[in-house]
Amino acid sequence: MNSIQITGTAFLGADFRPENVELTINNGIITDISPAREISGKLILPAFFNAHTHIGDTVALDTPIDRPLKELVAPPNGLKHVILRETPNDKLISAMRHSMEFMIRGGTTGFADFREGGIFGVSAISSARVPGITPVILGRDGGELMPESAGLGLSNAHRLDSEIEAAAAAKKAGKLVAVHAGEGGIKDIEPAFELEPDVIIHATNFCTKDIRRAADEDIAIVLCPRSNWLLGVTDSSKKPPVREILDAGCRVYLGTDNVMFVSPDMASECAFLMTVYKTTPEETLSMAVGGFSLAGMSSVIEEGKPANLCVMEDEGLLSLSRKPLSTALTRLGRGAVCQIISNGEVIYSVK
Repeated sequence: MNSIQITGTAFLGADFRPENVELTINNGIITDISPAREISGKLILPAFFNAHTHIGDTVALDTPIDRPLKELVAPPNGLKHVILRETPNDKLISAMRHSMEFMIRGGTTGFADFREGGIFGVSAISSARVPGITPVILGRDGGELMPESAGLGLSNAHRLDSEIEAAAAAKKAGKLVAVHAGEGGIKDIEPAFELEPDVIIHATNFCTKDIRRAADEDIAIVLCPRSNWLLGVTDSSKKPPVREILDAGCRVYLGTDNVMFVSPDMASECAFLMTVYKTTPEETLSMAVGGFSLAGMSSVIEEGKPANLCVMEDEGLLSLSRKPLSTALTRLGRGAVCQIISNGEVIYSVK
């Protein structure tokens, strides 16, 4: 790999402190961070990780939300599953590739996908893979045990023998177990905990007891706020209880959920979370990059760390901003992205 140098206001370390620096990257690693001699007009953020997607849904963008959630997305006969079964393989692969490319252009270089369709579904997303973006594939119905799969992604928990056995098999194989819980109600929360998952998706209806248990058992929670609002499972800034979840010390990641309803745009997810749930910019970015741990990776900007970076043009706003990170996440967003670096390689650049 060639040496790369970037000058700009970078958000360094786990606390994302803004400093005007020159970054040097060699062989994929950030080898030097030095004070810059001039202002470049660029903002350098750690790249995003979208911790919950269903990118197969790309084949049915902007499907009307004209029926209850269960009838839209629940297996096996929810509308999305009918559409997926009827979609030719080549169209499915092309659609998933489109969403991966869309994510890259918005600063995302990793994502965790609940891959429906069993072995076929996992094979399809593997075929769709785009260089520069790391997928954490969570299969089901046999797909979870394929070599390409990082683990099991369950739609819900119902205390069925098949779910219990699948979770146990995934754990025995050293793979992740993730499950939706508390999205549309509370009935699936306790069954989800009984599976001893690594990750719970949504937690929209979690109460204090559930939050404490997730913290005590070190279960990561993935929030998908835009999806929750759009699908009508919340109309309150208290659901999901974001502040209580954060204050309890839970590991919290951010995802965009079903592509058929919500674009996989992490900057938009960050802006929505900050606006509705009043999270700080630092809390928000931590959630937006934290999912890299699911892939055994890091997106922190420090010397000695792999270079996974999202570079934005500041469009003249930096000199006016009293909180540069807030400006980047809520005012600039994907439209300002000018360069993406994944593992030290430039994978997207606006000339």
